[in-house]
Amino acid sequence: MSVDKGAIPHACPGTESKEAGKASACAGCPNQTACQTAPKGPDPDLPKIREALADVEHCILVLSGKGGVGKSTFTAQIAYGLAAQDYQVGVLDVDICGPSMPRIMGVEGENIRKSAVGWTPVYRHDNLGVVSAGFLIPSADDAVIWRGPKKNGLIKQFLRDVDWGALDCLVIDTPPGTSDEHISIVSALAQCQPDGALLITTPQDVALNDVRKEISFCRKVGLPILGLVENMSGFVCPKCKKGTDVFQGTSGGGRALCEEKGIRFLGSVPLDPMLARACDEGRDLASETGTPSAEAYKNVLDGVKAVLSLGDPADD
Repeated sequence: MSVDKGAIPHACPGTESKEAGKASACAGCPNQTACQTAPKGPDPDLPKIREALADVEHCILVLSGKGGVGKSTFTAQIAYGLAAQDYQVGVLDVDICGPSMPRIMGVEGENIRKSAVGWTPVYRHDNLGVVSAGFLIPSADDAVIWRGPKKNGLIKQFLRDVDWGALDCLVIDTPPGTSDEHISIVSALAQCQPDGALLITTPQDVALNDVRKEISFCRKVGLPILGLVENMSGFVCPKCKKGTDVFQGTSGGGRALCEEKGIRFLGSVPLDPMLARACDEGRDLASETGTPSAEAYKNVLDGVKAVLSLGDPADD
């Protein structure tokens, strides 16, 4: 769905306006200089991005307002789950300063290769490709100290220049918050009609408060919200099988927030040491059959497929 310009606060003149960076409302904005110097008018890269993603059937963004709630873990496990069912899947990691996908997807140390048709993703499986800024950093210990315009430029380059081929689903992992990267990715996908956003939270109120901001962001920029998943939702003891609510909120958790905001609740995933180990070792959680989180992810995956109306890949 394209960006809804009418939903953007009227005080901001917009990046394409002649008053961008010059209006009184721009005073104090961290992007003021970038808006003043940026070329005005329609972005010439948008048609190129639309062409590059023309064979991508579904595109979803994984968002949350709070860091550390499990966006990257969720992105990886959903991608693994879809690929295991023979869908063609791509994972795009736009968390420029904290790219964790190479490690979680088990492709750390690999490199993106350039060819005549563009950048080639790193493939975990024949039908599961990954693109991340982590592949461009000399060392995993190196900090990425970039300002907004440089980060935004790389995000556009990923969307414009990567040769994904035909995909059933492109899953985009984002950093926490509602800042430069989020505005950049939504704007760059303006002509591609992404399916929408999947929101991730944990049960405690401090995380839910930030997810409320993410909901507000999605509605202001016209990005559909496909549903919400509550991560770290209790702990099931592997010995006695008794459940304990580790992160207890006072407002009813993710389910109550969905009821309040009119959002689809896609399910809960409990804390699970096996899930943490699978991420550290770059493995698919599905190999850990019988664990509470593996079963929870299967249920969430079914919900995601239903929202996207994903049919049998053999029918595509």
